[in-house]
Formats: sequence, structure tokens, C-alpha cells
Amino acid sequence: MNKFTLTVTCDSRRGIVAAISGYLAGQGCNIVDSSQFDDLDTGRFFMRVSFISEDRVDQAALIEGFKPIIAKFGMDAKIHDATKRMRILLMVSRFGHCLNDLLYRWKTGALPVDIVGVVSNHFDHQKVVLNHDIPFHHIRVTKENKPQAEAQLMDVVGQTGTDLIVLARYMQVLSDQLCMRLSGQIINIHHSFLPSFKGAHPYRQAYKRGVKLIGATAHYVTADLDEGPIIEQDTARITHAQSPEDYVSLGRDVESQVLARAVHAHIHHRIFINGSRTVVFPASPGSFASERVG
Repeated sequence: MNKFTLTVTCDSRRGIVAAISGYLAGQGCNIVDSSQFDDLDTGRFFMRVSFISEDRVDQAALIEGFKPIIAKFGMDAKIHDATKRMRILLMVSRFGHCLNDLLYRWKTGALPVDIVGVVSNHFDHQKVVLNHDIPFHHIRVTKENKPQAEAQLMDVVGQTGTDLIVLARYMQVLSDQLCMRLSGQIINIHHSFLPSFKGAHPYRQAYKRGVKLIGATAHYVTADLDEGPIIEQDTARITHAQSPEDYVSLGRDVESQVLARAVHAHIHHRIFINGSRTVVFPASPGSFASERVG
């Protein structure tokens, strides 16, 4: 049986859910999971539906038949093949904890994606990447060569058919032009709760302030540094007896988990950008097995 995921965004009005469910039933499809949200502040409606085509209707036919409903409600709607793996490009600098975590999840099947390559401005992780039979691209970045470096990056994106870029502690700031060109297609992990403790040493800043919680934030990258729509966050509790090094160690664990959850949500089309925020539907026990977080 063919498995699909339908995502819908439009202005909220009566009849949307009935139209969608009626259409799918009429096409011989069985809904296995459904989530929806009405944003009362903006009047926008968001919906995600996992379904199976029991009559084996193909994706192209489903999309074509759904067009009148899209037109009627003014929808931004897509029908995704749930069996097709998203193509992901990882980017990393010197800290490898998020990279290693994603590689492990990918290797064990907990993160069902195709990793098409790893880009780095250093050679620290070249061996581990190549040992996973993944292409490694070294792109040196300086203030002088940044436009050329980003052109190289876009060449890699184009050649590999990349669907999503994941900044797994990549410590170079991307240009405004690149951020706008790939809007909604780049996820970053920030090693603090935004917008507190910005900069290169957030854990030392947290230590000096005597905080009792440290955390990490995964967000989409925008031209506003570290201020893109937030996807996922988490915290770790700490005490006065712990050192800045303890903060770093605990923080790296949180960063890895938060980034993995954000990527997992994106590849299963569970995230909707809603202005400066996001709507993130949780994975459900009733959804396809591959959507459950490993």
C-alpha cells in the first residue's frame, strides 16, 4: 500500500477538515494519523494527515485530484511520498558531538534519511565521515573568500539534490543572501536558550550568572543571527557544585538530543513555519513506524 503525508496551511474557515477527509475517502485512502491547529491570533489553519492509499492511487493522481480543494480554500498544500527519504547535508566545524550523534542515529535506522555529504571548514572529522562512506567536502572560509566559499557550498547542494542542511555546530555565519535563498531548509543548533547568553561562550556566561538550568535550541536559520523560528528546546538541571566544564559536557548532550528531534520532525513534515514561530505536531503512536523518534 502506498503511504503519503498531506500538509495543509490556509486561512481558517469551516469545511476544511470535511473536504480533506471526504476527498481521501473518495480516493480509497485510509487516514492513520491526523493533527490540526487553528491559530486564533493569525486566523491561520495548519493540518498534517498521514494516510494509506488502499487502492494504490499514485502520488501524481492524488495531487491532481486535490487541486480543486486547494483552489477553493486557498491552500498551501503538498502530498509527500512517506517512503521517500529526505536528502540531508550536514555541516560541522570542530565540535563533533552533534555530528557523531546524527551519524549514529542514521546508521542504526533511527533517523531515516539519506546523508548526501558532510561539509566542514576544518579537517577534524574527515576520517569519521569517510569511514561511514559519506562524501566529505572541505570548504575553507575566511572573511576574504566567503562569497566563493558559499558558491562552493551551493554547488554541493545542487549536485547532491540536498533537501535540508543541518548545521551540526557549524561555527560560520551564513550570509543573508544564502539564508533567504534556502529559507526553511537550514536547521541550526544553538547552545543556549535563545536569546540569552549569545556569543561564543554561553556556558561560561551561564556559570558566571549562577543559572540552575542550561539548555539548547534548534531553530530554522534566517538572516537574523540565532533568531529564526524555534523548532525544539530542552534543558538540563545543574547545581552550584558543577564547573564550567560540567556545563559544557551536559550541554553537549542536550544539544545532540534537541537537534536530532528537530531534524526528525522536519523530515516527517511535522513542522509548519507560522511567521516568526513554528507549529510542530508531535509524532503519534498511530503514525507510520518510521516516524517514531529513535
